[in-house]
Amino acid sequence: MIGLLRFVGIVNAAIWLGAAIFFTFGAGPAIFSGDMRTLLGANNFPFFSGAIARIILNSYFHFQIACGVVALLHLAAGKLYLGRPVSKFTVGLLTSLLAITLLGGFWLQPKMHDLHVRGYSPKVSVGERATAMHSFRVWHGISQVINLFVIGGIIVYVWRVNNPPDITRFVRPRKFGG
Repeated sequence: MIGLLRFVGIVNAAIWLGAAIFFTFGAGPAIFSGDMRTLLGANNFPFFSGAIARIILNSYFHFQIACGVVALLHLAAGKLYLGRPVSKFTVGLLTSLLAITLLGGFWLQPKMHDLHVRGYSPKVSVGERATAMHSFRVWHGISQVINLFVIGGIIVYVWRVNNPPDITRFVRPRKFGG
């Protein structure tokens, strides 16, 4: 059972990291590539590539939450089954990663979606569209930096899962009679 528990933790961490790296350095750039511009056409590209990115990002958001929850459940199972103390650092790291993910998914992404729609809406004045697109670019840059920090946090988590600290159970020293 110990081997299975360790295996689940390592596989979850590896999949989580792989998905984060693939989305950031593979899928994301492909959505805004020249090939996508050719496929969608120059007039449709800016709006629809952003809409496609939002759809994929929504799935990625749910996937990140699932991996974070599995990681927390893995920590709890290790505590309950093995009697191993839970590292405050690891709990804090996972909680922070989940909090950032939830903040990004429930606050930042809807805000960016609204700015993206307003930036391409013909019903909005040219000045408002320019302001919306400028704000969108700023928030997009912030979200990319945060995403890189999340990837760094997941890398640290992968390291911690693969190299658990040697924590021996607390054993009272024997009293010597004399």
